[in-house]
Amino acid sequence: MSDSSGETSRASLTIPPGGRPVVGDDVRIAPATAPRRRRRTDWRKNFEIALLSGPAIIIFLAFVIFPVVMAAYYGFYKWKGFGPPTDFVGLDNYLIIFKDSAFHDAVLNNGLIVVASLVIQGPVAIALALLINQKMRGRSIVRVLIFVPYVISEVIVGTGWGLMLQTNGAVNDLLQKIGLSDTSIDWLSNPDIAFWSLMVIISWKYIGFAVILFLAGLQSIPEELFEAAAIDGASYWEMQRSITIPLLGPTIRIWAFLSIIGSLQLFDLVYIIWGQYVSGTAGVSTMAIYMVSEGRMSGNYGFGNAVAVVLFLISLVIALVYQRFVLRRDLAGALTERKK
Repeated sequence: MSDSSGETSRASLTIPPGGRPVVGDDVRIAPATAPRRRRRTDWRKNFEIALLSGPAIIIFLAFVIFPVVMAAYYGFYKWKGFGPPTDFVGLDNYLIIFKDSAFHDAVLNNGLIVVASLVIQGPVAIALALLINQKMRGRSIVRVLIFVPYVISEVIVGTGWGLMLQTNGAVNDLLQKIGLSDTSIDWLSNPDIAFWSLMVIISWKYIGFAVILFLAGLQSIPEELFEAAAIDGASYWEMQRSITIPLLGPTIRIWAFLSIIGSLQLFDLVYIIWGQYVSGTAGVSTMAIYMVSEGRMSGNYGFGNAVAVVLFLISLVIALVYQRFVLRRDLAGALTERKK
């Protein structure tokens, strides 16, 4: 309504006790269509989320969750791999796994591979990333050459290294020609050497991935920090210790997580180079090798599924613990919660 001066007053709605609503002044009535618009917007937003994430969720359930559930189901049976399982054995497969010394050796080997991969690949990859990050001629070619082993198939890598490391292979022939060795070294069958041969192959294969990750992390560090440190008189190594390594911490922790999970699930290189029988005597057998040799190759697919479940649970527990205590501060800044 308008008063005599032409100014428009705001209406207010009051409800006296036992009476009809009375429109007064000072409060504007909210539009009746607002809840309906909000409801329509929420419905459209939920539909878009379901449409975009639905296929990924279906694929994840079909190819990750469902196989794990079925593996856990078959792990309670003595199953030959065809037909419905009928010979129920309960927890016998799992009891055999935890009592088998071969499985204990496989777990120990996986643990050693995890530690050695972090200790060897981490410092070398950081050093190479710092070197390649400098301005120099042919930097792009060096980056490609370092990353090439990572994209080569594991079958090709395993076959090539397996041939070169034989007693009459290229490595022993080269060492004899340059006078570093008079006899052929057994790089693959000697338990004292085989593990380190495996670590050389793994480092050569996967160190390029770590270098690329660290290079990406170095690109995100502002140059102004190094310039200010140089003005204050800091040396090159002091800048790397006080600036580069702390700011590269999130990238290092992510790489370490991926390296740990990959080391726990290592199978292809060991199986191609050593096989299921030699790997045990050479001291390089892993949990995945144990799963294949005692499950598929022995014709006891139920036992193999039980080993797969144990391997999955070990990897899951380590991943959750690592995320809880190591990645927690990195994820805290990436996740937001709606405050009520």
